Amino acid sequence: MKVLLIEDEKELSASIETYLKQENYLCETALTYNQAEEKINLYQYDCIIVDISLPDGNGLDIIRELKENQSETGIIIISAKNSLDDKLSGLGIGADDYLTKPFHLSELNARIKSIIRRRNFSGKKELLFNEIRIIPEAMQVFVNEKLIILTKKEFDLLIYFLSNKDRVLTKESLAEHLWGEVMDTADSFDFIYTHIKNIRRKVMEKGGRDYIQTIYGMGYKFLSQ
Repeated sequence: MKVLLIEDEKELSASIETYLKQENYLCETALTYNQAEEKINLYQYDCIIVDISLPDGNGLDIIRELKENQSETGIIIISAKNSLDDKLSGLGIGADDYLTKPFHLSELNARIKSIIRRRNFSGKKELLFNEIRIIPEAMQVFVNEKLIILTKKEFDLLIYFLSNKDRVLTKESLAEHLWGEVMDTADSFDFIYTHIKNIRRKVMEKGGRDYIQTIYGMGYKFLSQ
């Protein structure tokens, strides 16, 4: 899952980023309002963690911009201000949750998982699609109730496909979702085909159907039926 952390306190930002990466998130950071605005206009995220007080702007304005663009990204506000007005303002304009500093990183992780589960899987702890059953928090995938072993990238790719059924996804968008902004300099996205081939093989070995359709010259589509 891909997370953007918008936090100007460098030590706090670094500690949160390190923790989230250890928890298998793809985490990118922005230390200023301008950096954050640039990233949300270029990339898509499953969840954005935003501090209200930034050196060059207000985190609430970032939330407003996301909502004006009809973004489906989950949003968690973190702030040193233990103010009811700030909390109500943030939740009122579309944030999903609010944490007051200081907080335990495990609590932040739980809130992120809850938001992603609620937004992507209708609040369910398991994702069911025909013969495929996924337990996101355990990173387990079953096909016809037989466990298949996927790499972290293959797992994230399957979740991304299932969250975007019947939509054509370009190789560029798939690469950016899995590796983030570092893929801007990539010369080739052929490795995406390798991951997709592995997912197809592992699912079909357990009697599953090949749902991933190649759209030549464009990308891939995960069929809903």
